[in-house]
Amino acid sequence: MLNYLKNIKKIYFNKRMINMLFLGFSSGFPLPLVFGTLSFLLKDYGIAYTSIGLISLVKIPYSLKWLWSPIIDNVKIPFLFKMGRRRSWAIIVQILLGISIFLMATVNPQQNLYLMAIFAFITSFLSATQDIILDAYRVESFNNEPEKLSSGVAIFVLGYRLGLIFSGAGAIYLAAKLSWSSVYIIMSLGVLIGLTAIIFSKEAVKYEYKILNFDTKNIKQFFNNSLIEPFRSFIKNDNWFWFLSFIFTYRLSDSYFGPMSNPFYDDMGFTKEEIAFVTKIYSIIMTIIGGLLGGIIVIKLGMRKSLLVFGFTQCITTMLFSLQAYYGHNVSLFMIVVALEYLSSGLATTAFVAFISSLCNKLYTATQYALLSSVMSLSRDLFSATSGIMYQYMEANFQGCGWIIFFIISGLMSLPSIFIVLFGLKKYK
Repeated sequence: MLNYLKNIKKIYFNKRMINMLFLGFSSGFPLPLVFGTLSFLLKDYGIAYTSIGLISLVKIPYSLKWLWSPIIDNVKIPFLFKMGRRRSWAIIVQILLGISIFLMATVNPQQNLYLMAIFAFITSFLSATQDIILDAYRVESFNNEPEKLSSGVAIFVLGYRLGLIFSGAGAIYLAAKLSWSSVYIIMSLGVLIGLTAIIFSKEAVKYEYKILNFDTKNIKQFFNNSLIEPFRSFIKNDNWFWFLSFIFTYRLSDSYFGPMSNPFYDDMGFTKEEIAFVTKIYSIIMTIIGGLLGGIIVIKLGMRKSLLVFGFTQCITTMLFSLQAYYGHNVSLFMIVVALEYLSSGLATTAFVAFISSLCNKLYTATQYALLSSVMSLSRDLFSATSGIMYQYMEANFQGCGWIIFFIISGLMSLPSIFIVLFGLKKYK
């Protein structure tokens, strides 16, 4: 046991891993502000379920970020580029991200829902751009030590989940004491974590900018080197179709009910304090356990077996919310269901991110990772936009059982990914 704890300390308690923790936080905290937390805000303002579901489409930049990832890979930021390709871009984007979140705080959605949607879209775009940068930085940080990649992913995911808690449960708790405008102003300060981390970090890979001017002579070369070659390199793998299909379906069950989670808790009669307490305390504990345990299990079982096991657990834990829907305002059950959900999510996310990272060619890190993670985001953003419609349909046709059926259907949505692992990824270890 003592040796095990020493290994944990050696793996995770060092400057590079702490830096990954802070960068993961920076990557994670903007998402709830345009997703779950925003849904709660809109419900508080009396916005209809259908509109709450549809407004989740503002997250579409997460699905399309591969389109501008070549620019992040090849264009240098004036004056700041000497800090490094990733760090210079990260600083600019994080500053703009803080401003866009602040602008969301200035809008009353009852008076101007469209303006709120516009600012939320801008926040999503900047957050997706930040993901391009930080994902590439993380992968490049372990280019020379691939055996430590899963550990790096685990600590990054831990930071990511803590970021989600900060702007999810943390924001909801504050909303019980303060106005939503004040909450979003406080949330905008979250960018300071990432700024601090990136300023005091070192560039992982030195990069020579080959294309600096976009004249007619080199546009074709830029397009070929930055967009065509990364795609061509990826599809050389015989399993590329199965990889994309798996990525598209793996997180469906967890992501589909995302826009409806906080409205669901509210419908069950839980107060903001109860929601914040349960999702904050238990999510922190289970996120830490799930994230760190996920990194260790991937090393022990291998990638394929881990993805299979974690796929089953996330289906089951999503369905457990149907029990909550049946029993209603039961805090003890709420604690158990949320704890298991966050444990499952932590395990699955660690393995999933490690899987995507392992597929990337180091020559095209940003573009390929952005492409692969965008496939997952596309399924999340397109399908989750229908979640409000799905619930209202179920409630209208199965009165009193709408939430129960909704969560059963949500849980079943990741089953296709399990079949893909079993039959499409047989050769993947």
